[in-house]
Amino acid sequence: MAVTDEAIEKIKGMIVSGALRPGDRLPRESELAAGLGLSRNSLREAVRALSLLRILDVRQGDGTYVGSLDPQLLLAAALGFVVDFHREDAVLEFLAVRRVLEPAATAMAASAIGDHELGRLSARLDALGTHSPAAELAAAEVEFHRRIVRASGNSVICALLDGLSGPTAGARVWPGPTQEGAAGRMLHEHRAILAALRDRDAEAARSWATVHIASVERELRSAL
Repeated sequence: MAVTDEAIEKIKGMIVSGALRPGDRLPRESELAAGLGLSRNSLREAVRALSLLRILDVRQGDGTYVGSLDPQLLLAAALGFVVDFHREDAVLEFLAVRRVLEPAATAMAASAIGDHELGRLSARLDALGTHSPAAELAAAEVEFHRRIVRASGNSVICALLDGLSGPTAGARVWPGPTQEGAAGRMLHEHRAILAALRDRDAEAARSWATVHIASVERELRSAL
């Protein structure tokens, strides 16, 4: 194990054991390095790595603190690295994961989403048309699903799907919504999902979400 990896594991061990809790300030660098049997350089590298993942919060001139450890923040940070460095052909793999998670989240939202939110989603759909600019359709697609997933109340699924929507949304700007008939299918499937949510029909919502993501996947696969 590399020295920096060992340092990371030791700091993580302190957090997992409860020796350090969210919001706690880490001991001074010299004290912590000595206590963990680490060099100060390896400790600095470990702190830098854990701060990038939002596990630690380095406050200039104040010290280093344990972050909130909120699953949504941690997952978003970790997925950010994966998403930023994905290959173009990996977009299909991201969509495959969405095809598993998003229908489940949509079904969960059927019993939790409020009437006000349903009204906002409906108004947004009504404002769009098949001749809307591709970028606007892509943005509306992301917003539509993000709002529904958030309504599910599961912060972990929300963080995962938020992270995955980056590359799939980027791919959808071109050529998805610009393909003949693609925009019409997207709007039709969104309305079907919305109708199922309004009826509080979890299984219909799950089915239409599955159909919709499969449609996006087919269009993207043919484009790539």
